[in-house]
Amino acid sequence: MAAYGRFASMTEQKTAESSDALAFACLASGMILFGSATPVSKIVTDVMPVFVGSLLRVGVGALALAPFAIGRLGDVKKASRKDVIALAAIALFGMVGFSAFMLYGMRMISGVGGAVVMATTPAVTAAAAILFFGESATARKILALVLAVGGVALLHVTGAAGGDGGGGTALFGMALIFAAVCCEAAYTLLGRMVSADLSPVLVAFLAATASIPLFAVLAAFQWSDFDAGAVSAGEWAAVAWYGAGTLALGTALWYAGISRTEGSIAAVFMGLMPVSALVLSYVLLGEAFRWLHLLGFGVVFASVLLISREHMKAE
Repeated sequence: MAAYGRFASMTEQKTAESSDALAFACLASGMILFGSATPVSKIVTDVMPVFVGSLLRVGVGALALAPFAIGRLGDVKKASRKDVIALAAIALFGMVGFSAFMLYGMRMISGVGGAVVMATTPAVTAAAAILFFGESATARKILALVLAVGGVALLHVTGAAGGDGGGGTALFGMALIFAAVCCEAAYTLLGRMVSADLSPVLVAFLAATASIPLFAVLAAFQWSDFDAGAVSAGEWAAVAWYGAGTLALGTALWYAGISRTEGSIAAVFMGLMPVSALVLSYVLLGEAFRWLHLLGFGVVFASVLLISREHMKAE
């Protein structure tokens, strides 16, 4: 009996370790996929009009999310009127606003510049939670926001965020990317409001599906400027990845990982998103390395670590 007890204990320990490893793999993969959205969006916007690219993103994303969400459509009956309003806002800000601001912004700045601005998302989300949801304003949150803004400002002042345009164009591009960050923060905070009744994957599917008609109308005005035949196979793969990889698979993996572990542990993996965006900007876009990139990124990344630490403390 004692031997059986030891065997059972060892089996349970191995099962728990295996479950933790799977959760960590899902969390890491999800954040890495989210980070790839920044350089991939630049590839997309270089070969097609913004609203055409946005339509393809949400269309492909909705199709890829469907297998994860179809079985949960019955949960929509649980949604309150408040949930429906929140879902509409998520579609407007998290899908339409994010895609439009992100793609227009990435036309004006480098992939590395976009990666640094997108790295401010955790700090901006924390600031929005303080302003609109009454969360406490701790010293770590305030310092994280200061570092996030400081890192982006450093990138602009040194000219390290510039793309094809001049300084004014780069500044406007950074402002558009920051607007996309605000939309992402709205997506996250509004998603919390409906997560009690609907799964995050179902929310993402419904928001993507709801945004398709609007993007279709906007894309119709740009379709005459789009030459599908001029898009290479690699560029079509980037479009497919922008929807299926960053929007659908990233969401599914991230929330699969969250469901298997504590929120404080999941928060640690937030740091992989900006790292992924930075590294892939060099790899996929072939951008030249500059030490100023690392300096600006390091300042912003410090804010990500502070927010992660704050999440762990709250847990």
